[in-house]
Amino acid sequence: MSISVVISAYNEQDLLEDCLKSAKLVADEIIVVNNSSEDKTEEIAKKYAKVYTRPNDPVNLNKNKNFGFTKAAGEWIISLDADERITPELAKEIKSTLSDRRSTKNGYEIPRKNIIFGKWIQHSIWWPDYNLRLFRADKGRFAAKHVHEKLEVTGEVGQLKNPFIHYNYQTVSQFINKLNKTYTESETENFISSGKSINWFDAIRWPANDFTKTFFFEKGYKDGMHGLVLSMFQAFYSLVFFAKVWERKEEFRDMTPDNFFYEVLGEFQKAAKVIRYWIYETLIDQNPVKKIYYKARRKFK
Repeated sequence: MSISVVISAYNEQDLLEDCLKSAKLVADEIIVVNNSSEDKTEEIAKKYAKVYTRPNDPVNLNKNKNFGFTKAAGEWIISLDADERITPELAKEIKSTLSDRRSTKNGYEIPRKNIIFGKWIQHSIWWPDYNLRLFRADKGRFAAKHVHEKLEVTGEVGQLKNPFIHYNYQTVSQFINKLNKTYTESETENFISSGKSINWFDAIRWPANDFTKTFFFEKGYKDGMHGLVLSMFQAFYSLVFFAKVWERKEEFRDMTPDNFFYEVLGEFQKAAKVIRYWIYETLIDQNPVKKIYYKARRKFK
């Protein structure tokens, strides 16, 4: 089975070469779509790959990924980003899996090992973080509607065991810049085009729910300080997203209800009640022997 690795890159001179070297472990062909980079991305890419230059579209990154897929000659395609790496173990598993011509699967999800602020994040949304990245060339595409969408494959999809490595956010500035310029921009446009509406209390509910889900329910606390900060960033993401929708859809319309302070107080009390519930659920998870005791405290205190 021939394999094409397709990479879409914009100003990735610091990360791209290691990505391309890892791609060589499995690829019969490497395609790089250069999104009109202003650094040495194209120069580096030409040492390893066929390069196509396209206009950059930061709000809809997947259009250029789809373009790259159309240029691939392989029977199978691996979609890769410049900050991702294929390991020798994953390359071996891919080759072994695709050598079985009896398989009816048209794609495979691969776990992604996210390295954020220098640490492998092993809980919440960050692990195992399965991504559908390996697929038959004629069976997969992105819908190309917004930045957070998943690759869509027609037919049966399986899973691989070995992860690829994602050198995700390396600095706080990088996290905030991408949150502001790419992710919330795309999500805001998608939300507005859907015709959905917001209410004032979403400014509290969205961030509170995201923090609770990430830190408690998805056990982000097990990643220590990294997990705490990333959970709070998820809440911040939701607040920025809300504010952008309020700005663009509502034009900063005053949504202030009557008895505003007491309404806000009530929302925070609801959020505190949910957080308190999850505090005790987490205590039970940490110390099951005290399950009855913690349930009683959660109920009566």
